Amino acid sequence: MEEEEEAITRSLLLKQKLDSNHQWSSTSDHGGVQLSESSSTTTSIVVLSTLVAVCGSFTFGSAVGYSSPSESGIEEELGLTLAEYSFFGSILTIGGMLGAIFSGKIADFIGRKGAMGVSETFCILGWLAIVFSKDVWWLDLGRFLVGCGIGVLSYVVPVYISEITPKNVRGAFTSLSELMIGCGKALTFLIGSLVNWRTVALIAIIPCLVHLLGLLFIPESPRWLAKCGRLKEFEAMLQILRGENADISQEAADIIEYTENLRGISVDGVLHLFQGKYAYSVVVAVGLMAFQEFGGLNGFSFYTSSIFELAGFSSKIGIIAAAVVQILMTTLGVLLIDKCGRRPLLMISMAGTCLGCVLTGFSFFLQDLHIGKEIIPILVLIGVLVYLGSFELGMGGIPWIIMSEIFPINIKSSAGSLVTLVNWMSSGVVSYAFNYVLEWSSAGTFFIFAVICGMGIIFIYKLIPETKGRTLEEIQASFTHIHQ
Repeated sequence: MEEEEEAITRSLLLKQKLDSNHQWSSTSDHGGVQLSESSSTTTSIVVLSTLVAVCGSFTFGSAVGYSSPSESGIEEELGLTLAEYSFFGSILTIGGMLGAIFSGKIADFIGRKGAMGVSETFCILGWLAIVFSKDVWWLDLGRFLVGCGIGVLSYVVPVYISEITPKNVRGAFTSLSELMIGCGKALTFLIGSLVNWRTVALIAIIPCLVHLLGLLFIPESPRWLAKCGRLKEFEAMLQILRGENADISQEAADIIEYTENLRGISVDGVLHLFQGKYAYSVVVAVGLMAFQEFGGLNGFSFYTSSIFELAGFSSKIGIIAAAVVQILMTTLGVLLIDKCGRRPLLMISMAGTCLGCVLTGFSFFLQDLHIGKEIIPILVLIGVLVYLGSFELGMGGIPWIIMSEIFPINIKSSAGSLVTLVNWMSSGVVSYAFNYVLEWSSAGTFFIFAVICGMGIIFIYKLIPETKGRTLEEIQASFTHIHQ
């Protein structure tokens, strides 16, 4: 069986090299225009399917952005203590961890569309519990249910998009997920400053309903159908996605060949991930998620107001500036990812987050020494904006893109669950520890983040390959081939 898998892997790697040579010759023979093929066709149904899927990302952003503008209203109306509200905020992460654990299995058992539908149902129930809550118990239950829902969405949305999109736009389309998370956060914060917390929760149900309705009009992932052996449906869905007149024969044959081979020789499970041939993929995905969170993301994003206030800068102006910069840089990342590639953007992004941490840490270092009092607020603003903008350029979305690309479909559920769980756990650790570490040393906190970001640059340089412009099967074959 191992010999069979190695044979199919080598076959795909050879095909990739031949395709590259063919594309070069096609370009030369046709005046610089590459011949079209089914795998490079972007149809209206692909666009629609992606837009429907990223409604789940907007739901995610709404959930994350809800607690900050709602804090004072909830505490006043329900009489919550600071400790009770802190638990309300953190229980979202607990729900997210639980959702992450089961995300892969759910997406494999009922499909990508089914998993998104179940997730949004949990989110709707959670938001309704918050809207009608009369005490802290219902409030926490609602937040927990929303956490469970977005825990699954954080895995299944990028996976679905990566499985339906052509290779030449896969990065940009999957990056839309991160853009919609940012839009969800920003819009929820804006609405929260205008209306009360119950109304915000009620409005948050709208994108959930739009997502559920949209799922009725989009196709299931062809690769999931192929894995389930539903080959007629697989071909029908692939044809819909690539266009009525597109020739899908070669793409369909490649997907079926690779999927059939994997189904015949492998058993899905967490322990299976630690076999030598999958170890590289696990290290890459888990490492990126760890650096994404331990590099200071939740310290900067959850406590933006506290950082500005500590430095003597207007938190309102700072938060608005941060939201604008994040959306602009995420949009720039979407435009560049399939032109520049994943690896260069990750390197630039991580270097920028390192610089942002150094600038922020240095400003608080000056504050501790009582030097440059007039420049400290501006220096902190620059540091925070550099960090958040750089993060959104690459590290915000690309780790999720790579996670959705590198795991073969036979281990995707267990690997995806593991990687998503690592992300949520890392997020929880940073969120919980940030205030305590900040009390120890404001400057030291950001210098620690800077060191971690610096280590992340080395990690990306040494271990992260480029996946731009390759089919999922080619990427997965190259990753497993390294350790065969």
